[in-house]
Amino acid sequence: MDNDAKQKNLELLEKTAGMTANQRLVVMLYALHPTDRSGAVLETAANLAKLVGMAPPVFSRTRKQVIEAGWLEETERLGHIRYYRLDPKRMGENVVIPLRRAT
Repeated sequence: MDNDAKQKNLELLEKTAGMTANQRLVVMLYALHPTDRSGAVLETAANLAKLVGMAPPVFSRTRKQVIEAGWLEETERLGHIRYYRLDPKRMGENVVIPLRRAT
């Protein structure tokens, strides 16, 4: 990881200081996990929960709180699976047109 990426992650930790530990873990997971071109994390909630050692219901509830706090936005829905990305505005990026994954 280069120094710019490390600095960005440290800034993200600072911005999330008022959140619970689980909420911060979800935000950092979305910040660090591989994404598609639109920034979406293309992984199921169950797999993400397993990755961070959270029970799936706890992960889903925490992710919902993070969404409601404006940190994650839905990018796509395939059947009953929803994909999310960190809100670029929270990351300090100026995005005029929301990106969508090419189909």
